[in-house]
Amino acid sequence: MSAAQTSSLQLIRTYYETFNRGDREAFLTLLADDVAHDINQGRCETGKEAFRSFLQRMDQCYREQVVDLVVFVNEDGRRGAAEFYIEGQYLSTDEGLPPATGQRYRLRVGAFFEIENGLVNRMTNYYNLQDWLHQVGAA
Repeated sequence: MSAAQTSSLQLIRTYYETFNRGDREAFLTLLADDVAHDINQGRCETGKEAFRSFLQRMDQCYREQVVDLVVFVNEDGRRGAAEFYIEGQYLSTDEGLPPATGQRYRLRVGAFFEIENGLVNRMTNYYNLQDWLHQVGAA
């Protein structure tokens, strides 16, 4: 395995470790200033400040942990992918979604990364929204 591959694998693992710890400032240091965030079944937001706002909304509405993480990178370490489960609790009603009553859920998630200069430059997350709606009692 090349040094670039090892570095990218560690970056993605650290990304999820800091997420699980709830250390949002450390989490944001792993991102490029102009990071692109493709939100599941939504728009693309650009920049650390947009991502900070996204995290604040997520932390207000959800409590989540990444479990069973598997990480992959390509030959030059510039692209990576992760598969994991997100175990969560829906704490506060998120705009446009059903009412929150503390429902628990477990979802399989796929995430894709572009890495540049040792930082996450783009991430895209995919999960089955219909499954989440079913688990929180809305479908």
